[in-house]
Amino acid sequence: MASYDPKTDLRHYLDAARRALVWKLEGLSEYDVRRPLTTTGTNLLGLVKHAAGVESGYFGVTFGRPFPEPLPWMEDDAEPNADMWATADESRADVIALYHRVWAHADATIEALSLETVGRVPWWTEDLENHSLHRILIHVIAETHRHAGHADIVRELVDGAAGTRAGNSGLPDGDPTWWSAYRNRLEETADGFR
Repeated sequence: MASYDPKTDLRHYLDAARRALVWKLEGLSEYDVRRPLTTTGTNLLGLVKHAAGVESGYFGVTFGRPFPEPLPWMEDDAEPNADMWATADESRADVIALYHRVWAHADATIEALSLETVGRVPWWTEDLENHSLHRILIHVIAETHRHAGHADIVRELVDGAAGTRAGNSGLPDGDPTWWSAYRNRLEETADGFR
């Protein structure tokens, strides 16, 4: 019988989301990783920057282990959505390297503490106290997977690439003609509800 370690399972799912999010930037130009492709400005590099800020807070401040580097875009006086895009001075390499440093800091927190360790989330408006590492891990896994899903859609809008990693689109095999016919069929069905 295989041994069961909840922390290992949780880390597996967090790492899968992290890798998927970073992979979405591979092979794209600086322009394409920064392009805002939704009305609210969602862009690939901004999603990675945001994930770095999220992990630095939840696995840092929450458990009294603050990330040692300043993240001005996460401060209370930062402009709205400053964590959702990279400035001209923040290169893709800088943002990804930051995310990997935050990732290592978060992993050190996860490794050092038991799942029952209780922290305090100061930016939550209610019930700030008594959140276990277990609960915070689940929260960050859900959030990171959500943003990896956003990145999947944005990347598909950029160049049609989809999936969680190279060689795994999770989509049926179909050539461009098949996909065009499929999309047209969906459009026709939707049109029936106008």
